[in-house]
Amino acid sequence: MYLPNPIRRAAACLLFCLSTASAGAADKVLIVVSAEGRDQGKTRPGFEMDEFAQAWAIFRDNGLTVDVASPRGGKAEADKYDAKAAYNARVVSDADAMAKLAATRATADIDPSGYAAVYVVGGKGAMFDLPADAALQRLLGSVYQQGGVVAAVCHGPAALVDVRLPDGRHLVKGKALTGFSNEEEAVFGKRWAASFPFALEDAMRERGALWQEAPLMMPKLVVDGRLITGQNPYSTALVAEAIVAAMGRTPVAREPWRDERSLQLVQRLLGGDSAGAQSELAARRDDYDINLIGVLGYYQLKAATQPPAVRDALAVMQLAAPHMTQPQLKLGMAEAHHRLGEAARARELVAAVLAETPDLEEALRLKKRLDG
Repeated sequence: MYLPNPIRRAAACLLFCLSTASAGAADKVLIVVSAEGRDQGKTRPGFEMDEFAQAWAIFRDNGLTVDVASPRGGKAEADKYDAKAAYNARVVSDADAMAKLAATRATADIDPSGYAAVYVVGGKGAMFDLPADAALQRLLGSVYQQGGVVAAVCHGPAALVDVRLPDGRHLVKGKALTGFSNEEEAVFGKRWAASFPFALEDAMRERGALWQEAPLMMPKLVVDGRLITGQNPYSTALVAEAIVAAMGRTPVAREPWRDERSLQLVQRLLGGDSAGAQSELAARRDDYDINLIGVLGYYQLKAATQPPAVRDALAVMQLAAPHMTQPQLKLGMAEAHHRLGEAARARELVAAVLAETPDLEEALRLKKRLDG
């Protein structure tokens, strides 16, 4: 049975009270998405389909009724996504899910007493229209005040920044939470981040939230009473199952999706079981997203500022290396060895890349740095 420890802890520590909600609300969840998206995110960012689809699947498999809302209602467009991923393929073939995304309910028309939980999907569009939606702020505050669950993932917590309680305090003040971190924004948010009304992490800290985060793009779930948050897209399943647990249900057993398994393998590696992770990947290559593992290590190196983080990034790249042929991965490992003072190994890797692709400018530049 796949039931992560954080979910079990959430189920054990949360006392979820539905006494103030209508009887029909006990099994109802409202998913909120950004309606900013245009042209699959090319001209305007929208919501992340992965974060919608994984949560939709988990909610439905646990017997919950799901509605979908956005600030102005109507069609909500996701950014470009992998339609072949199992969870996305499921949603695309689900007429109810697609109909609700094509005709979302306006947040101003939602009766908060009708829902036991609200889950806010991320995506860069969430930084634009969700924080500016006064009706959404009232909705989130009301659901929380009536004893419901308020949850968000990735950029979704932007919707919580200005939600206030009846005494005027920010809902997030003194609450442990997470979201897309400054570190992640610096690596992945370059196109749109300059236009954001605020940096999510900074805004939460300014409002007194107790910010927590994991290393770049690693899963992170934070549960503080009835406030549930996840750091990035790879935290979505943890958030969705924590919502189910907070509603008094035990999440049904399921097999983790391929990207989940891949990140779990990375966590196993970084937890000290390097040999076991390597053996597992070699034996069951098709069960894991090797490119995801390699790219994760590559970008974690870009964000690393201290030797321990550099070593972790190198270990992740080395896990994927026997199964990947991309020269950039070898160059990433060479860069890591260089930064760790292991010049000989760095030169070996660069030489191997140049032997196969003599004109690769990235390799030539790194060779020049090593030779200098």
